[in-house]
Amino acid sequence: MRLGLAQLNPTVGDLAGNRRKIIDTYAALVAQGAELVVFPELAVCGYPPRDLLFKRRFVSDVAESLAEIAAAVGAVPAVIGTVEANPSGRGRPFFNSAAFCYRGKVGAIGRKCLLPTYDVFDEDRYFEPAMAPTVVDHAGYRIGITICEDIWTHPMISTRRLYSGRVPIEQLAEQKCDLMLNLSASPWHSAKESIRQNFVVGDSARALHCPVVYVNCVGGNDELIFDGRSHVCDAQGRVIAGLAAFAEDRAVVDIKPSGTNTPFETPVLHPTFAQDEMKDMFDALVLGLRDYAQKSGFKRALIALSGGIDSAVVGVIAAAAFGPENVMGVSLPSAISSQHSRDDARVLAANLGIRFETIPIAPPVAATEAALGPLFAGLPRDVAEENIQARVRGVLMMALSNKFGSILLTTGNKSEMAVGYCTLYGDMCGGLAVISDVFKMQVYALARWINREREVIPASTIEKPPSAELRPNQTDQDSLPPYDVLDAILKGYVEEGLSRRDLVAQGFAEAVVSDVIRKVDLNEYKRKQAAPGLKITPLAFGVGRRIPIVQKYVS
Repeated sequence: MRLGLAQLNPTVGDLAGNRRKIIDTYAALVAQGAELVVFPELAVCGYPPRDLLFKRRFVSDVAESLAEIAAAVGAVPAVIGTVEANPSGRGRPFFNSAAFCYRGKVGAIGRKCLLPTYDVFDEDRYFEPAMAPTVVDHAGYRIGITICEDIWTHPMISTRRLYSGRVPIEQLAEQKCDLMLNLSASPWHSAKESIRQNFVVGDSARALHCPVVYVNCVGGNDELIFDGRSHVCDAQGRVIAGLAAFAEDRAVVDIKPSGTNTPFETPVLHPTFAQDEMKDMFDALVLGLRDYAQKSGFKRALIALSGGIDSAVVGVIAAAAFGPENVMGVSLPSAISSQHSRDDARVLAANLGIRFETIPIAPPVAATEAALGPLFAGLPRDVAEENIQARVRGVLMMALSNKFGSILLTTGNKSEMAVGYCTLYGDMCGGLAVISDVFKMQVYALARWINREREVIPASTIEKPPSAELRPNQTDQDSLPPYDVLDAILKGYVEEGLSRRDLVAQGFAEAVVSDVIRKVDLNEYKRKQAAPGLKITPLAFGVGRRIPIVQKYVS
C-alpha cells in the first residue's frame, strides 16, 4: 500500500485556511500515487483549540468544515483529525476524533482513548475518552486508528501511570491489524524525538507486528512548537521513512501491511529528520517565533540590543524568522553603559543586516529621578533607581512597537526568569519571550553554534562577563552563583521537582541552594505577568507549571 503522509502546519481556529491546506495536500498526494492519506490530530481546527471548544458555534463549524473536506475526498480515503460533539449527553461534551473520509463522506470515526492532562495538556477538560481504538477494514486490510497519546504507554514513559484500564495498543493487538495509523499533535522539546521513535512508535510496531504510520503536525501555536518528523516504522520497529523537522512536508511511502520480515531497503529520511541538538533548538525557536508572529498578524520585529549575549541570540533568531529587512535593533545606552556594549550591539546589527538605531536614555532617566527626588530625598540609592533605566527602555520600546506595528521581543533567558533577574515593566515588556525556556549556559552554547562558520555574534559578547549594566562595574555574579551552578540547581528544582535537601545531597552548597530557591519562589508573581514564552524543555514557565504566587511551602 502507498501511504500519503500529510505533515501540515494548521492555525488554531482558521477553519477555512486549514480546509484549503488539507484539500490541496490531499490532491497533491493522490496525484503522487497515494492509496491512503493520513493527516495530523485535530488538523481541521488546529491544536490545541482550548476553550474555543466552548464557543457556541465552534464545534458545529468544525463539523461543517469536515463535511466540505470529505466532499473533496474520492476513491482514495483520507484519515483526518477533527473535533466531534458527544451526542450521548454523558461525560465531557466532545471527542478528539479521527475521521475516515471516503467517496465524499465520513465513513467511520475513531476516537482518542487516552487523554493527557499534565504539563501543557488539559484534554480531560474537554474530551470524553473512547473505550477502545477503532479498526477500519479497507481494501483487504485491517487498519487500526489511534490518536497521539494512545501509543504513549511504554513502561519507560512516566505519563503512562496516569491511565488505568486497557491499553489501546494491547486492544489493537487482539484484533490482528495489518497497519496502524497514529494521528498526532506532539509538541517538541529537547531530546523528545529519540523517545518518540524508539519507545513510542517503534515499540508499537513491534507489539502489533505490523507497520505503524505516525503523522505529526508542525508549527508554532502560542507557546507550543510542533516539530513534525512524521515517520513510518516497519513491523520490526525500524524507521523506513522520515519527514522534515520543523517544516511542512509530505511524502508517499510504500509499506508492506503485514507481519513480513522482509527487510526494507535503505530508509528514506529527510536531511533534517535527524539533526544535532543545537540545530534543533535554533530551528524550533525560529519556527515558534515566525508562527507566533505571522499567525498573530505581525510582519516586523523590534529588539532592544544591549550588547549582551541574550539580546544577540534573540536578534539572530529574529533575523532568521522575519528576514533581516523586517527587524530593527535599538541601542538604549544609559550614562553608565559601557562603550564595548554599544559597539557590540552595532557590530551585531551590521553582521545581521538589520536596521540599527540608538536612543540615549540618560535624559529621560535624569528627568524621572528628578521627578521622584522630593519623595526619595534622604534615602540611599538602590534597585529602585537602577530599575528606572530598564523601565524607561520599556516605555521607549513599546512606543516604537505601537508606532511601527512591530512585535517587541523580550530577551530574558530561563535562568534570569527563574530568579527574577529581570525588571517588571522594564526589560520584561514585549509580546513574546523568545528564549525564556533557554537556560543561560544553553544561550552560550547556542551563540557558539551560531558562530560555527563565521562570526555573527561578536566574540567579545560571548567572552565578557554578563552584566545588566544598571550600576557601574556590575556583573551578574555579584548576586548570583556562576551560571553553570545556577542552571544545574534550577534544572533540579524547577524541572525535576527536587527539594532543597535533594539538591544539597547532590553536593551543592546549602546556602547557595537556599538562596536560589528563595529567589525562584519570591519571583513567581513576575513570571505570571511575563510575555508568553516558547517551550523547548520538558517543563517551561507557563501553562505547564502552575505554582501559586502566594504560598509558604518550604521544601
